[in-house]
Amino acid sequence: MDQVAALEQLLATALRRIAELEAALASMAEEITDLRRQLAKNSSNSSKPPSSDGLKKPAPRSLRGKSGKKSGGQVGHRGDTLRQTSTPDFVERHEATHCSACQSALTAEMVKGIEKRQVFDLPAPRLEVTEHQAAVYCCDHCRATTTAGFPDGVAAHVQYGTRMRAVAVYCNVQQLIPEDRVCQLMRDLFGATSLCAASVTNWTRGAANKMGVVVEHILARLAEGGVRHLDETGLRVAGKLHWLHTICDTAFTHYRISAKRGAVPTFLTGGTIIHDHWKPYYAHMSGVDAHALCGAHHLRELKAIEEIEKEPWATEMSAVLHSANQLRCAAQDQGETELPELVRQGIVTRYMAILAKGLAFHERQPPLAKSPGTRGRKARRPGHNLLLRLRDYRDDVLRFIAELCPKVGDGLKRAAYHGGAIAPSISMRKDMPPWPNLLLYHSNFHRNFHLIR
Repeated sequence: MDQVAALEQLLATALRRIAELEAALASMAEEITDLRRQLAKNSSNSSKPPSSDGLKKPAPRSLRGKSGKKSGGQVGHRGDTLRQTSTPDFVERHEATHCSACQSALTAEMVKGIEKRQVFDLPAPRLEVTEHQAAVYCCDHCRATTTAGFPDGVAAHVQYGTRMRAVAVYCNVQQLIPEDRVCQLMRDLFGATSLCAASVTNWTRGAANKMGVVVEHILARLAEGGVRHLDETGLRVAGKLHWLHTICDTAFTHYRISAKRGAVPTFLTGGTIIHDHWKPYYAHMSGVDAHALCGAHHLRELKAIEEIEKEPWATEMSAVLHSANQLRCAAQDQGETELPELVRQGIVTRYMAILAKGLAFHERQPPLAKSPGTRGRKARRPGHNLLLRLRDYRDDVLRFIAELCPKVGDGLKRAAYHGGAIAPSISMRKDMPPWPNLLLYHSNFHRNFHLIR
C-alpha cells in the first residue's frame, strides 16, 4: 500500500508539472505570436510611419483598390504645361551669315520670318544693397537740427530686408528646413554670409506673432460646423514630449501644440468630426453632432489581420468597404447628396453578415492564457477587438455612405499629419516661435481621413 500511495503521489506531482509546463508553453506561444505580429507590422498595415520601415520597406500597395479607370490623365482633365509668353523679359536675335544649302552670303533683306524658342530660367541670385540716406537739416531760423525719416522697417544701421526675411521664414516653416541649414542655403544661393540661426528664429517668431487675425478667423471658420478632421501626434519641444493637435477641413488647417495628448478641441460644436477612434474624442467632445471613423485606419488594420493573423473575414470586410466607397464616389461625381436607401441597406446587410462570421470565428478559438500577475479584462486577439469596434460603432464606421462628406484625409498625418496622421520628424527648442498660435491656410492638404477615391 505504501508503494501504491507513493506512485499515486508521484503521478499527481508529474501531472501538476505537466499542467504547469503546458501553461508555460501556451504563454510562450502567445508571446512568440505577439512578437511575430509586431515584427510583421509596417507602414502599410498599421499606423507606423514609413520612416520606421527601414531597409525592409514593403512594396507600394494602395489601400484604395482599383478604380476601374485607365491610368494617366482622365477625360476632361485640362492639364498644364509650360507655354510661351507674349511678353518675354529679354529677346536675343540670332542671325545666319551663309545659306545652309549653297553657302551664299545672307543679308537682312532676305529675312522672311522668325522661329521662336523661349527659355524660362532664374536670374543670377545675388543680394541687392539699398542704401537709405536721410537728409540732415539745420534750420536757418532757430539753428535746430532736423533729420528726415527713414521708411518703416528700416531701423538698424545694417539689416536684411523683408524679402530676405520672407524667404528664410518660408524655408524654415513651410519646407521644414532647420535654421542652420536655412542659413547655409541663403549663403550658398544669395551670398548672405553673415546670417545666423538666431535671426531666422526671431524672424519666424515675428511672422507667427503677426498672424493673430488669421488665427482668429480660421479658428472661427473651423468652429462653425461642417466636416472636420482631427488628429494628434507626438513631438519634442525642448527635449520633452508634447503633442501636435490638428483640426482641418477642405480649406483650413489648424495646428496646436500642448503638453497633454488629451487636450482635444472641446470647443468645437455642431457638424461631424472624423478621427481614428481615440477615446478622448468620444469622451470630451459631446458638443458635436456626429462622429465618423477614419476608413484608412480600418483598411490598414484589416490588412494586418489578413496578412498576419490569416483571418478570412478581414478580406471580405475590406472588399465591402472598397465597394461602398466606389459607390459613394460615383454618386458624388454625379452630384448626388446621398446614396439610395436600397444601396445603403445592402451595404449594411453585407457588413453585418461579415461581422457575424468573424465573431463566430473568434468564439471558436481557445481563450488566450492570462499572464501571471496581470489584471484587467480578459485578453482578446486583435481581430476580435476590431470586430467588436466595427460592431459597436457601426454607424460611425459607415457614416461616409450616410453623409457624402468631402473627400479629404490623412496627410499631417502622415504630414499630417493623420488620417490623419501627422508624423512630423521635428523637434523644437525653447526659443522657437509660438507655434500653438500659427495657423496655415491651404486647400485639400490632408488625405485619407476616411475612405477616398
